[in-house]
Amino acid sequence: MNSIITYLLLIIQYQNQQIRWLLLFISKYIPLKQWAHDDVHSPKYQKFKTDKLPVIQPFVKLDWSFLLAYYEWKYGKKVKPVQRRNGKKIPEIVSCPRCSATHHYLYDNNGGNGQYQCKICSQTFITGERVTKPFKLKCPYCTHVLSPKKHRTFFIVHKCINDKCSYYLHHLKSVDAESLKNNEKFKFKLRYIYREFTVDFFAMDLLSLPKYASSLKFRKQNAHIMSLCLTFHVNLGLSLRKTSQALEDLYNIRVSHTMVANYCKTAAVVIKPFVDHYAYNKSDSFTADETYIKVKGVKGYIWFIMDAVSKSIIGYRVSDNRSVGPCILAMRMAFKGIKSLSSSFQFIADGYSAYPLAAQQFSLKEHNPLLFDITQVIGLTNDDAVSKKFRPFKQVVERLNRTFKESYRCTCGYDHFDGANYSVALWVAYYNFLRKHSSFNGNVLNSHQMLESAQNMPGKWQILISLGQQTILQLQKEKEATVCS
Repeated sequence: MNSIITYLLLIIQYQNQQIRWLLLFISKYIPLKQWAHDDVHSPKYQKFKTDKLPVIQPFVKLDWSFLLAYYEWKYGKKVKPVQRRNGKKIPEIVSCPRCSATHHYLYDNNGGNGQYQCKICSQTFITGERVTKPFKLKCPYCTHVLSPKKHRTFFIVHKCINDKCSYYLHHLKSVDAESLKNNEKFKFKLRYIYREFTVDFFAMDLLSLPKYASSLKFRKQNAHIMSLCLTFHVNLGLSLRKTSQALEDLYNIRVSHTMVANYCKTAAVVIKPFVDHYAYNKSDSFTADETYIKVKGVKGYIWFIMDAVSKSIIGYRVSDNRSVGPCILAMRMAFKGIKSLSSSFQFIADGYSAYPLAAQQFSLKEHNPLLFDITQVIGLTNDDAVSKKFRPFKQVVERLNRTFKESYRCTCGYDHFDGANYSVALWVAYYNFLRKHSSFNGNVLNSHQMLESAQNMPGKWQILISLGQQTILQLQKEKEATVCS
């Protein structure tokens, strides 16, 4: 008996030791504040959150005679016309815009000032105004109709103004007492917000580039000199004037810096379709980031989306603003050719709210909607489990930004956005097909049989131009076949 008790005491002591070790391990390696970055814990980060979609109530046309018969069947009595005791009459031409009820069933709702209410369907309206909206947007938390508050360039901001909304009351509790005392609730995002886009970014052309470009018919020079200009300017990162000077010093070829710019524009127009329509090997991990540039001294932005495995740039966009529109256009380029996404797909970006808002618009597409979540890596340090796990993906695109800035720095900014567009298009072609990467054992990211046969870099640029011309011809044939069918 004593031996059994001694054995059980030893087991209890062993279990106690294991429990202490597990508690020490949890407190040391699994911090309780690992999700502290989540905006539900601080109202200061609510503005970066994209709320879920609202409840959409479509407009349904009703028949007033059917409603009269339905009410009589359900309640056992007829709906009587409105009895007017004040002597005022409603014009006979006025009818309900929702159920087409005649003037006999309409109330004078505001003392003869033109507002009416239907007794049958309870629709309130004013004659001569649009009262039958195609749909109503309602808050998903309290079903209150959203009110349009702000009109922006690309969208309208709808807000739930119900003070009893559960969403508003929940986030109001997280505001500190001092801010409430000083009436500073406006500094926080407390109410449900939905952005209704007024521009269809999925119908825009992704192949827009400068229209004013030179032709490929050469008078004084030839295609080899054009390829030399591209090699010096894009590969070696020389400015337009230094490229012109290098050609004169090395080969005694006099080409003005303006002609070098025209060569680059022409090459960008031809090469861009091939780069954008190339069949990249896309994995289940995309990473994105935006970086700024200077255009005439004013900030512009470049959006890069790259495949985290192949390191290829699969989406890019130059814009004069940091709104969600350019983000959607860059995502469209990245998702080109993808019909569906696997369950393991992940899209890694920073904490900017444009990315989840753009992902929401992809889920609302009529044709081929794409459902995916945005994994946001917030901050510069790994203070939470999400940042610690996905920080390497974010660093890949940050390294891409630094590589681009090395070639951009010599320009000291661009004179116009056309120059920024063709410069970025050429650099992406160089990065994806011509640049040798140390992480790939000194090989290019995407190989092509024709490019491998070239013996030098100017020859590769000429082959890229040829491939671009073939792509343009193929796109024109497909467009003509679509129009004929």
